[in-house]
Amino acid sequence: MKSLQVLSRRMRKKISSESRCGNMWLLFAVLSSVFAALTSILAKIGIDGVNSNLATAIRTGVVLVLAWGMVFLTNTQGGIFDISRKSWLFLILSGLATGASWLCYYKAIQIGEVSKVVPIDKLSVVITLVMAFVFLHEAFTAKMIVGCLLIGAGTLLMVL
Repeated sequence: MKSLQVLSRRMRKKISSESRCGNMWLLFAVLSSVFAALTSILAKIGIDGVNSNLATAIRTGVVLVLAWGMVFLTNTQGGIFDISRKSWLFLILSGLATGASWLCYYKAIQIGEVSKVVPIDKLSVVITLVMAFVFLHEAFTAKMIVGCLLIGAGTLLMVL
């Protein structure tokens, strides 16, 4: 009986926690887009007269310090030993893709207009949805197809 009470308390605590965080993803997604916008503007100003690869390395160093700072601030560094080989592999590959993206992005904003580079960069939304369908077998709805077409058309409209 006591174990049922403990289980019941744990379930209530978990449900309460989930309901508090139910729409937190939306707040973080909006904040992400605001910070991404700031990134483009601040980078364009900061990259003036600086080699794009060097600028990317400086930015990456700041991100590295910030990310590890958050790990230690939240005391989650012990979890590093629990990461599987598969996760390590895909996190490393993701890091390589991020690095390649940032190097290309910084070069593009250095030699092009931010107002044209950013919409093209955001085509990653369409590419991600297609890849999620192909590789992760996520659902691709009619609404998503229309959205992808609109993003593509909007990108063309802004760039041409």
